[in-house]
Amino acid sequence: MTQNRTPNLDFAGTTPYEDYVRASVLSRLQEPLSDDPGEMVFLVTTQVMELWFTVLVHEWETASRALRHDDLPVAMAALKRSTYELASLNASWEPVAHLTPAQFNSYRSALGEASGFQSAMHRRMEFLLGDKSASLLLPHRGAPHVHAELERALHAPSLYDEVLRYLARRGHAIPVSVLGRDVSERYAGDPAVERVWQRIYAGDQGSDECRLGEALTEVAELVWRWRNDHLVATRRAMGAKKGTGGSPGVAWLEKRAAKSVFPELWTARSRV
Repeated sequence: MTQNRTPNLDFAGTTPYEDYVRASVLSRLQEPLSDDPGEMVFLVTTQVMELWFTVLVHEWETASRALRHDDLPVAMAALKRSTYELASLNASWEPVAHLTPAQFNSYRSALGEASGFQSAMHRRMEFLLGDKSASLLLPHRGAPHVHAELERALHAPSLYDEVLRYLARRGHAIPVSVLGRDVSERYAGDPAVERVWQRIYAGDQGSDECRLGEALTEVAELVWRWRNDHLVATRRAMGAKKGTGGSPGVAWLEKRAAKSVFPELWTARSRV
């Protein structure tokens, strides 16, 4: 006979939940800089986004390592998890996506020079997607540990670099110039790589390569949605004004939203 048991409520120190989640630490990290009650929502939303950036970097680094060792199941599992996490990241826009200019202006000045452009974890995420530039390390030179992590990420192969190397080992005709390229530079599409994806998509739809391509496409689409939602939220809150920290604001975000992640996966579809 099953006995009814009440949960353990008596602990010698902090609760096991607190020890694991560090909830009291998380809930004390909010220090609004204005008297406007709406700033708390903006601050917490931004912090939640940073946590999702951290998870996504973990997943894409996991996928990269797995591909390096030809472990496709582990890579695919990490990519699949990242699509759920990207969907949650994108949903994080909802609390601030409907700000009017007056509402945003009520605490915007308190942000000073702070800008999402300065996020080191978001920069690592973008580096993993192949969008690299050494100049983007400059804002972090005053934090040696962060700068060193970003420098390592800059010179490490991106997720897509590892994908192309994996395809080459599977016998696909990835050009030597692509395989040996300077991985610290931004990745640009290559016609030969497009032809590889074209052949993959014209062939067995259940092949490992086709399944990998679809997993990457799902990631790319959700990244595009993230960028577009960022653009729309910014346009709604501040129009075409210059962004915080002197960033170009909407003009810069428009350029970001127009870029495709893993470009040949998109252009090859027109040729299948």
